Amino acid sequence: MNYTHFMTAALEQAEAAYHAGEFPVGCILVHKDRVLASGRRTGTTTEGVNEVDHAEMVALRRLVLAGRNIAPAEIVLFSTLEPCLMCYGAAILSGIKTIVYAFEDIMGGGTGCDLMQLSPLYREAGISIIPYVRRAESIQLLKAFFANPENVYWKESLLARYTLSQ
Repeated sequence: MNYTHFMTAALEQAEAAYHAGEFPVGCILVHKDRVLASGRRTGTTTEGVNEVDHAEMVALRRLVLAGRNIAPAEIVLFSTLEPCLMCYGAAILSGIKTIVYAFEDIMGGGTGCDLMQLSPLYREAGISIIPYVRRAESIQLLKAFFANPENVYWKESLLARYTLSQ
């Protein structure tokens, strides 16, 4: 599978989020070189901030709504930012075995969680993490977002400071 190629599609979702004034994170779900579902971050504008509509959660919800009967273990999740604990857990619970991400989330990333310390459901998930695919492009979008004074989501956070220092 060409990880660089598919991360491009996730980056397109992140760019769409950015142009809508949202936190620029995108996600796609791929099965056998075919995009099954996509999502971008919503709920980060001053009109209604929420911590539920992450790009990964939107893509997973769209996959379920599409009613596709595909073995989840064959699906690869691509995200432009390392999934948080909620999204990481949702991917595991969905049966996804491979997560590819672009930029590490040093503030809220969940993929470094020691699954061996958790219950068997997580401990035996057999998940594979592939980091840093098209990292520079993800950083550029996030830098542009954090540099814009109109965007207040996670402004002055550890993630913002870390991103702007890259």
